[in-house]
Amino acid sequence: MSRRTFILGGIGIMGAAGLGGFGFVHTAAFGRAPRGARLERMMESPHFVSGQFENLVPVPIMPEEVENKENRFTAMWKFLFGDKSALSPSRPLLSKKTDLFALPKEEDIAVWMGHSNFYLQIGGRRILIDPTFGAYASPVFFINKAFLGSNIYTADDIPPLDVLAISHDHWDHLDYPTVMALKEKVAHVVCPLGVGEYFEQWGFDVTRIHEEDWDTSIPLFDDLTIHIVPSQHFSGRFLQPNLTEWCGMVFETKHRLVYYTGDGGYEHHFRDIGKRFGGFDLVLAECGQYNMAWHPIHMLPEETAQMAVDVGAKAVIAGHNSKFALARHPWEEPLVALSEASLDKTYELLTPEIGEAVPIGWAKAGDFQPWWERMT
Repeated sequence: MSRRTFILGGIGIMGAAGLGGFGFVHTAAFGRAPRGARLERMMESPHFVSGQFENLVPVPIMPEEVENKENRFTAMWKFLFGDKSALSPSRPLLSKKTDLFALPKEEDIAVWMGHSNFYLQIGGRRILIDPTFGAYASPVFFINKAFLGSNIYTADDIPPLDVLAISHDHWDHLDYPTVMALKEKVAHVVCPLGVGEYFEQWGFDVTRIHEEDWDTSIPLFDDLTIHIVPSQHFSGRFLQPNLTEWCGMVFETKHRLVYYTGDGGYEHHFRDIGKRFGGFDLVLAECGQYNMAWHPIHMLPEETAQMAVDVGAKAVIAGHNSKFALARHPWEEPLVALSEASLDKTYELLTPEIGEAVPIGWAKAGDFQPWWERMT
């Protein structure tokens, strides 16, 4: 069991003790394990082994040589109650809220909404990725609170969606209140194997749920194909991990290719993805919530930069930062470190404020200032 799994398990146990135990962990937000025809289909996947999904390259979620330097109780105590003064900004984050309803649908635009939440318009289609509009990235109200200023959007601000795209089932990517608030606006859900069980349980039309294995393409519309691609991560909303798959996604239209990495560590699959697709107009990249204990399943900023080179990125926007303190690095460190690592690279590192519209294919690094420097 990794430190992160242990911490999340500890959080769940604490919440269960305080809110009714068995009943608490069987609320709708936790979801249920895949069953029936869905489970049978999962079992046919070469990545589903001995009752759970595995990465392409077997990696420990937390290497023993790192883990043993600090016992799990100490790690959880520090995570919950240690000094967090550097982990969160001292004042509300800067932002530029875009009126999404007013955006011309024919324009290809990306909007970063904090953490791994992105709004895309490409090929006239509206796509929302891993939305978390809630105040907490956890099943309980007192853990992983969103930074002040990071929650500038609600479901009411989102126009009707062609696609709701979910990369995996962790609380900071699959937020039950947000999903339910968006439910009537969503035409199609796209997710990796097993994650569709949540949406079926939550009352979504099963004919609109599209869940596939890695290296599978979903021709959702004549003008939009979504490709499910591998990532090196794990899954789980409580104590039992990896019952559902995790993934990255490629969004392909006639004129655009956009790659969302999802969560995951650095490995050879990035080079394979770059060769398969021949480069990307924009990469929405994981960069944040890392440490050496989680290194196999979260990239360091220097690895994010190398990943962007591997996949042939023309432009990069860094996500998985600036909303939740899920690791113990200073909140702005991912953005600072990635900026330094990108200085000699061929891609454009785009650094919009939360909510700022970015024209895909036209934006340059110089169009955006290091907004975090104005936070000090």
